[in-house]
Amino acid sequence: MLAKRIIPCLDVDKGRVVKGVKFKNLKDAGSVVKNALFYDKEGADELVFLDITASYEKRKPIIDVIRMCAEVVFIPLTVGGGIRSLKDIRALLKAGADKVSVNTYAVKNPELIKEASETVGSQSVVVAIDAKKKIKNRKIMWEVYINGGRTPTGLDALKWAERVQKLGAGEILLTSIDYDGTKSGFDIQLTSKISKIVDIPVIASGGAGEPSHFLEVFKKTRAQAALAASIFHFRQYTIREVKEFLKERGVNVRLD
Repeated sequence: MLAKRIIPCLDVDKGRVVKGVKFKNLKDAGSVVKNALFYDKEGADELVFLDITASYEKRKPIIDVIRMCAEVVFIPLTVGGGIRSLKDIRALLKAGADKVSVNTYAVKNPELIKEASETVGSQSVVVAIDAKKKIKNRKIMWEVYINGGRTPTGLDALKWAERVQKLGAGEILLTSIDYDGTKSGFDIQLTSKISKIVDIPVIASGGAGEPSHFLEVFKKTRAQAALAASIFHFRQYTIREVKEFLKERGVNVRLD
């Protein structure tokens, strides 16, 4: 059985790590490079960098920041934000990223997923799905949002997840906008549904507030990894504390 991964997320805005609630009210959480170094030493399995305003502001990806981090960090790096083309993807991988995360421009141009997976390999292509619950025709659905959670698309998150897998995505980074930053736990219903209908790994994101939330998402869904920001950035819990909690309860995790 593959070990479950614990992944800190560095949301980046104007070159600084930030964290908000439901994608709003952002607070500064420090230097990107210093945070990356900290989590590398802490025993994180991977790091995710998301430039959360790049697509909305029509900026290019944060190449220089990634290059600086890749020089000092030795765990896998996934980078997203502002990726519009295969050229952007190649530039990030050349700068030291191990994977790229596409969201806004994947929705606008789904063929980018196929083109990227065929060119750099599906193992390097992560599709980020930011989803928000809504009631449609008296049924619960989750709508895909783009531009850092600002713009609804009308897309059903479950159908979109199935489609991105067919297009060649190697992994899905699934964030619940409703739960993001609330520290109330992951959206188990959403994560369970999507992790059941796709065969590629799903990273659960949005809502982690304590170690028991990681246990719940791993026990109740097929998520292969769980991503968090607030509880790690503001030192409520360490990566090791979360991993030891999980290991004691039968979850396979990597511990040095």
